[in-house]
Amino acid sequence: MEKEVLEQIMAAFSTLVSWVAAGAMVFGGVVPYIPQYRDIRRTQNAEGFSTYVCLVLLVANILRILFRFGHYFETLLLWQSIIMIGTMLVMLNLCTNVRLAAELNTKRRSFLDFDWSYFWSWSHFVDYLQCVLAFTLVAAYITYLLLESTLFVETLGFLAVFSEAMLGTPQLYCNYQNKSTEGMSIKMVLMWTSGDTFKTGYFLLTQAPVQFWTCGLLQVFVDVAILFQVYYYSRYPQKPVSHSASHTTSAKAL
Repeated sequence: MEKEVLEQIMAAFSTLVSWVAAGAMVFGGVVPYIPQYRDIRRTQNAEGFSTYVCLVLLVANILRILFRFGHYFETLLLWQSIIMIGTMLVMLNLCTNVRLAAELNTKRRSFLDFDWSYFWSWSHFVDYLQCVLAFTLVAAYITYLLLESTLFVETLGFLAVFSEAMLGTPQLYCNYQNKSTEGMSIKMVLMWTSGDTFKTGYFLLTQAPVQFWTCGLLQVFVDVAILFQVYYYSRYPQKPVSHSASHTTSAKAL
């Protein structure tokens, strides 16, 4: 009798752990952007956050969804991609509105101008939507034509996860250019690191396609590099703190 009760408890516990792991996989990728979103809204300054992070994640998750048509993977990962796309669009909307409000130049930069010098630096959120929609339609059409090719499908899967693995590189480069991590949420990067570590372990345990876990390891490496930047630029400041940054710090203290 006691043995049966113990088995039932263990089965219930196993189910609970599975549900928690599933929830962490689906929503865990979104959580790191909450502190960054709140910081941008509070300070009305999006300079420290690279919108190219949004570009990388939008491309990666659109390609991952298309990859599923040729190589089936867990539905949880599909939902993760859908939710991440929605989150990146919300982040883009906020950053665009904040930058537009602070911009002195009133000339509108539009996606339909097809001016590559302003790529991903457009004036309105609708331009980013047009770009994402155009990319999705073109990628979907190419996938439809080449879906029978195993080489194409596997390459598509590699591009999807490799793009995601490069997620932190725009932020890494942005920090390097600024010689500072000012305006970037350290909480966001810490959550990236813990989430990517968990995700990579999950891929290994569930025997996900090899592209997933190899690029997951690369992603963890980039996260650690950004954390090193946080340490280095705080220990060895490369430029004087700006007036706006001082104002932000004062506001935080209040």
